[in-house]
Amino acid sequence: MLIELNHVTRLYGIVIGVNDITLDLPEGAHGLLGPNGAGKTTLLNLITGQLRPTIGSVRVLGQSPRGNPELFRRIGYLPGTEGMYADVSALEWVTYLTRIQGYSAAEAARLAEQALERVRLTEHMHRKISAFSRGMRQRTRLAQAIAHEPDFLILDEPFSGLDPIARHTMTTLLQDWIERKRSLLISSHVLHEIESLTRSFLLISGGRLLASGSTDEIGSLLSNMPSEVRLKVQSPRQLAAELLQGGLAETVSIEGERDLRLTTVSAGRLSEFLGQAISEGRYLITEMRSTEDSLQDVFNSLMKLHRGLA
Repeated sequence: MLIELNHVTRLYGIVIGVNDITLDLPEGAHGLLGPNGAGKTTLLNLITGQLRPTIGSVRVLGQSPRGNPELFRRIGYLPGTEGMYADVSALEWVTYLTRIQGYSAAEAARLAEQALERVRLTEHMHRKISAFSRGMRQRTRLAQAIAHEPDFLILDEPFSGLDPIARHTMTTLLQDWIERKRSLLISSHVLHEIESLTRSFLLISGGRLLASGSTDEIGSLLSNMPSEVRLKVQSPRQLAAELLQGGLAETVSIEGERDLRLTTVSAGRLSEFLGQAISEGRYLITEMRSTEDSLQDVFNSLMKLHRGLA
């Protein structure tokens, strides 16, 4: 297992940062999603050993992370705050942090150059960090996280403050990391960026883990929630009447001559019915679209469920 959490709670006085989270997460790429203040950073600090759980236990790659430098050499970490020295070059900064991992000066410099090349900063590695743009600083920070070739990369809001071009560059770099079969946990509230990297995610809100798994697995948890489907069909009124009569639609609305919008809590049964109706030639359906195909829609549905609005 990549991460094992057993009834983990972290308190700050009387304030709950993380509340009774139990989780077994396999190796691979995963997104940690939640609104600001949800407990994402607290959870990452527990996983990296910077915080000790008030209750419960944390294991990463089979070991306790607290006070474990041997384990930390297998982890690359990009924290949510910069904490960079402005008056040194990117090469000097990455080399220094790589030396902390136990490498000699020469080996650390070699690994730092290699990492800066991977994040496309070779031409700028001797410039002072104070002259860098936000995107260049983020790439420098990513270089220090990967320079020692960790097994597991943990990133806290790596897209924060980046312009679209810098976000695209960061996404491409992380896609390359995943293609190399390295594990990744990325915390973000930028859902479409997570969706471009992985379909496996954890949803946290109010310090509690609301759901974990693939979007398909999470979607199955929402099978009893109304989902919206839009159809283009030759006889929308006739189909609407049949769906209502058969209990396959909760609500229907017809827009124009061919557009039918409906909500259903029986998406599987609806799909089976429509497939049979099409094969029998009873209806000519040229388009079928669900409005809950994206990670954003799954996220919104789970948040509604958590808040009692669904």
